[in-house]
Amino acid sequence: MASSPFSLLLLSLSLLLHQPLYSTANLHNIKLLKPQFLSQPVPPNRTQPPTRYFEVTKPIELPKIKPCSHLVLHHDFGYTYGKPPVLANYSPPSQCLSRNYSKIVLEWKATCRGRQFDRIFGVWLGGVEILRSCTAEPRATGIVWSVEKDITRYYSLLLKNQTLTVYLGNIVDDTYTGEYQVDITFHFYPAQENSDNVEFGYYSWADLILPISRNLPLNDGLWLEIENSTDSKLMEFIIPQNAYRAVLEVYVSFHENDEVWFSNPPNEYIFANNLTNMPGNGPFREVVISLDGEVVGAIWPFTVIYTGGVNPLLWRPITGIGSFDLPSYDVEITPYLGKILDGKNHKIGFNVTNALNVWYIDANLHLWLDKHSEKTEGELLKHVSSPLVVSLVSNFTGFDGTFFTNTRRSVSSTGWIKSSYGNITTISIHEFSYSNSMVMGSGGNVQIVNQNISFNDSVLAKKPSLLVHSVKSHKQFSLDLYSSYLDQGNGTSLSVSNFSLGFNEEKLNSSLRNLQNGQGSMVVKKNLVVSGLGSTQQVYKYNGDKICYFRNISSSNYTILYDEVGSTCIKRTKPLLGFGFLELYLFPQQDFSSM
Repeated sequence: MASSPFSLLLLSLSLLLHQPLYSTANLHNIKLLKPQFLSQPVPPNRTQPPTRYFEVTKPIELPKIKPCSHLVLHHDFGYTYGKPPVLANYSPPSQCLSRNYSKIVLEWKATCRGRQFDRIFGVWLGGVEILRSCTAEPRATGIVWSVEKDITRYYSLLLKNQTLTVYLGNIVDDTYTGEYQVDITFHFYPAQENSDNVEFGYYSWADLILPISRNLPLNDGLWLEIENSTDSKLMEFIIPQNAYRAVLEVYVSFHENDEVWFSNPPNEYIFANNLTNMPGNGPFREVVISLDGEVVGAIWPFTVIYTGGVNPLLWRPITGIGSFDLPSYDVEITPYLGKILDGKNHKIGFNVTNALNVWYIDANLHLWLDKHSEKTEGELLKHVSSPLVVSLVSNFTGFDGTFFTNTRRSVSSTGWIKSSYGNITTISIHEFSYSNSMVMGSGGNVQIVNQNISFNDSVLAKKPSLLVHSVKSHKQFSLDLYSSYLDQGNGTSLSVSNFSLGFNEEKLNSSLRNLQNGQGSMVVKKNLVVSGLGSTQQVYKYNGDKICYFRNISSSNYTILYDEVGSTCIKRTKPLLGFGFLELYLFPQQDFSSM
């Protein structure tokens, strides 16, 4: 669930006191059942080895040289909710012979035993977020999991003394017994002697990274909290006057009433059926980014499902796409540099369209500085931010009906910067489209969601007669959910949740197709889960210029059924566009009129 622990306890108590008569929007009600599922007594077996959880992703491409490893934090996260983050003094490793690195990798390794919710957490270095993640949900015999993330892009931070900040809000009591034992290690891979030392901004990492996050002291993470659709957070910043490139990296996660925002029905449906406790505002969300009041970008986030989402048994041991390493999103703001090179304070703002509480958002402003000049100059030539176009078609009677939501938006900008590298014009274009179809049937006891998010990003940097840099990306995020609730009498019910989750990306020199399918069920009697099943299948295909990676894996109730891994490259003939809808076995056709 990755929500605040206080709200989780309230949800648990609410379920004990109020048994719903129907199960409209079943995904939200499954979240309410989770505390009871976790609180079932399971006798510990200290001799059984812990279960290893993992997220399927391609391995990091590493140089063939032994790294210099630096343990930066060891800590046990017990009752940490509402308390200050854990802090550690970080210094670049003195034991490393080299001070020039080709790759730097963060390794998060954690163990836990007992019962516990999934918890969202963040890792910051000097106020700059370098990892957003979700914990795995433990079992009585114990679990272990690790996250490896390439953090080379934060190179300039890692070479200086900093404060490492980790916030993982956890509750430990008689019911929720799991403590997270955590080690964070940085692995520094020395650069080869013949490595090129390129300083130009499109072929090197940023010279300076400014945190767009809250300052310590806090009793929470450094992220900004967006609580509703009118809430807006502004952060002031000043940049050096010799900057010639700027990229805003944004971290996003969604919780509590918006954890499954993609299944929220429109408000008119909620009001008509007097569903006072159901999250609404429809199924569309976007993060809007402003600079001094002007919209300069948007993020239509990937639908990460946390390790306790939909049905917790689905994510054991294979976790949901992006759940252990939530994606960050880059927005090129180089065209706007001419407006903020004056040495004065400027403001970056964030708001979330249709938001319910709560969204955690912060950002890192990556800046490239002209080492040969104290001041650069520039101008914004063109900026077009088209308004959000929304189409909503609803057709419902009582608890049953259909809802179709379609949206689109584009943001483009052109600007030039003059530095010692010449006069470079940058063109940035972002185009977004979204569709969501939702069906409610069987008196609100069946919900089907088919959603697709598609967007194109392109950045072109050029001199008058020379192309300097060109990046194009097409992403497509697909989500298909089937959820049903059946009252079997005698206080017993059956909940079924099937899903398909896809992350697809095409670039000029690489392609990624990552698709998960899963089938889960739970039998609940008197608010306790008495039995359940979770099965997950995943196919991961990455084709790149240097490496290729393939994995086809399946699990059911903690057991790996098959696992095929390969590294053979397949010649790319055409872009892989979309995943399509699911097979009928996952979303069976039903005649809702007869239910």
